[in-house]
Amino acid sequence: MAHDFPLFGDPSSDPSDGPSGGPHGPGRHSREAVLAAVEARLLTTFGEPSGRASVTFLGTDRIEVLRFGPDADGLVRYATLGMAATPMADPTAAVADPVRGPRAELVLTVRGGRDGVLRTLATFAATPQVEGLVVAPGGSLDLGSPLWEGAPFTSVLAGEPGGLVEDLELDEPAAAVRFLPLLPMTPNEAGYKRVHGAAALEERWLQHGTDLRDPLRRAVPLD
Repeated sequence: MAHDFPLFGDPSSDPSDGPSGGPHGPGRHSREAVLAAVEARLLTTFGEPSGRASVTFLGTDRIEVLRFGPDADGLVRYATLGMAATPMADPTAAVADPVRGPRAELVLTVRGGRDGVLRTLATFAATPQVEGLVVAPGGSLDLGSPLWEGAPFTSVLAGEPGGLVEDLELDEPAAAVRFLPLLPMTPNEAGYKRVHGAAALEERWLQHGTDLRDPLRRAVPLD
């Protein structure tokens, strides 16, 4: 993995340090056009970022992570920028369509912030390019190690979009960009989800009033 990932830098860095990698399509569906629209939607929703960083994996395009906040409630939002540049391809398709197909970015909310999650988010955002996966609500992404140093979580559940950041409509025939909230899971919760499904785990969280933004929370009772 080739990376350029210091601690969050100046969010007003030169535009040449922004999303790059060359156009993936003409005009309105180019990488640059799509990511400019995605960033504009994020800034409209959360305001100016308090920092940004980037990472490039071998054979993939650059992924940025923007940090917003903390807000008045101490919540910090981390949002990826780069995953939606190209549509996620069906791994069974013989040829990937450069325009059609689902597009998404990832959003994680942590009370107090945990900047150590940056590499994890970039890794998750690169998964469609690296592994040919389609990330969708109800699916999970497993890091196999703590999401950040000392975290009790090793994986995330992709939640339903639209509640935090509205979908971003693109010109047809491109699909809208969906901003998927990531819900951290402990290993036991991830195991429960694999057996019983995402809806059952979410119901457990709801029943116990679980604050999924708490970076120190314990696993929900699963008995």
